[in-house]
Amino acid sequence: MPYRKLVEAGYEPVIANPNGDMPVMDANSNNKLFFGGDDAARAEALKYAQGIAQLKHPKTLASVVSEGTGGYVGLFIPGGHAPMADLLKDRNLGKILVSFHDSGRPTGIICHGPIVLLSTLHDPDAFVASMAANDGKANSFAAGWPYAGYRMTVFSTGEEQQLEGPNGLGGNVQFYPVNALAEAGAHVDTVANWHSNVIVDRELITGQQPMSAPEFGDVLVAKLKARRN
Repeated sequence: MPYRKLVEAGYEPVIANPNGDMPVMDANSNNKLFFGGDDAARAEALKYAQGIAQLKHPKTLASVVSEGTGGYVGLFIPGGHAPMADLLKDRNLGKILVSFHDSGRPTGIICHGPIVLLSTLHDPDAFVASMAANDGKANSFAAGWPYAGYRMTVFSTGEEQQLEGPNGLGGNVQFYPVNALAEAGAHVDTVANWHSNVIVDRELITGQQPMSAPEFGDVLVAKLKARRN
């Protein structure tokens, strides 16, 4: 788990979300599939997460914006399907991301998480609505995107399609993250389903899915240490 690697490396994570409430775990994430089929590893990770006291009382993203991000050395955004519902349009998160982008501070995002980079668009609501409508106009809302031209990865379309339907999500996503990020102007690279893939471009570190978590955590920690030195 990247969070654990950050703690073990001596960093003190500060947890924040839109409402400052205790996050509810996506039931689809509590699956041994994402731990290489190892149910003991899944149970151990769940126990660790349940022991993170900060998860019960996160800060709000608005408060982080108000206080400023100067005291933070890096940013880590996890995945799951939740970012597809709210964070990709959250203006406060967009401001936080831009502050890290402009200062070149490490920004690590994994799984579905990279979709939140859309929150830095001038009008993320219009972009997302256009993607959902599949009207071919989304690119017209992408001018000036801070991450245009960046290489990155995200949960692949093939992986998404394996989880769609009544036995997984209970339905289909409105659009695939790979397509949305590419439409905004990113160079998105994915590998075979459920294989580790971590891409670093400037300050941005992205991981494709949970199988990438160990490598992703190591790369993020190394990036933070390199900047400190």
